[in-house]
Amino acid sequence: MKDEPVIRVEPSLERPVKGDQVQGDPAKGEPVIRVRGLVTRFGDQVVHDGLDLDVRRGEVLGVVGGSGSGKSVLLRTIVGLNHPAEGSIEVLGQKTKGLSDAEWRKLESRWGVLFQSGALFSSLTLADNVIVPLKEHTHLSPHMRAELAALKIAMTGLPPDSGAKFPSQLSGGMKKRAGLARALALDPELLFLDEPTAGLDPISAAAFDELIRGLQQSLGLTVFMVTHDLDSLTAICDRVAVLVDKKIKVDTMENLLGDPHPWIQEYFHGPRGRAARHAEESEQAR
Repeated sequence: MKDEPVIRVEPSLERPVKGDQVQGDPAKGEPVIRVRGLVTRFGDQVVHDGLDLDVRRGEVLGVVGGSGSGKSVLLRTIVGLNHPAEGSIEVLGQKTKGLSDAEWRKLESRWGVLFQSGALFSSLTLADNVIVPLKEHTHLSPHMRAELAALKIAMTGLPPDSGAKFPSQLSGGMKKRAGLARALALDPELLFLDEPTAGLDPISAAAFDELIRGLQQSLGLTVFMVTHDLDSLTAICDRVAVLVDKKIKVDTMENLLGDPHPWIQEYFHGPRGRAARHAEESEQAR
């Protein structure tokens, strides 16, 4: 087990650019998440039925789908919070089924998760929330844990004094950044985001998108992002995974625009989809 996380510099938060402009084409990266034949069910309800998915190293993958299509369920299944009825999941070269407790703890220390609500412990300060995974997975001294927590909080753009605040004292946007700081505590290779811009105003959501892309580039992250935000898809995602008919279609935004599936057509060519593409095109032309 890696006892001391690597301390990295704070990323530049310039306007986001696609991953292939910075780190090489993600299309050529090897899969760091491989899902095959996934069946997920709750009682008689089948959510995923024979789903296959590859997530490539260094990409930002946006995961979309209609209400009840199983977007968050897929994320939670990959990170081990749900158990699939059938199929296999491989993360960072390891099959997740059959791992011992020690093997599982070692593997999960290599990813970070930001849940939709932030999932912060209300009785702990922001800094203590960030320290939780450091306590669980490292043997660092209390002083070093506090220093690392302060660094992660700064990396997410929060003011230095926010570490002493409790979740109830934070705005919605600050809670998102606090949850992100905790997700980054162990210098993960993979970052899972569940609706990271939900509930944010358009300006805050755009700033959060820029933060994610800046961190992804600076830290070499692979990002699996469940979202309904069309602006996020057009601004920072290298590929988009669409959950339809209990399976998944993965391609670039440009190629999915031509997909004949009715839900995909309605989603990407509706008023909000057209507005998001127009905004992105206008930004690129500046």
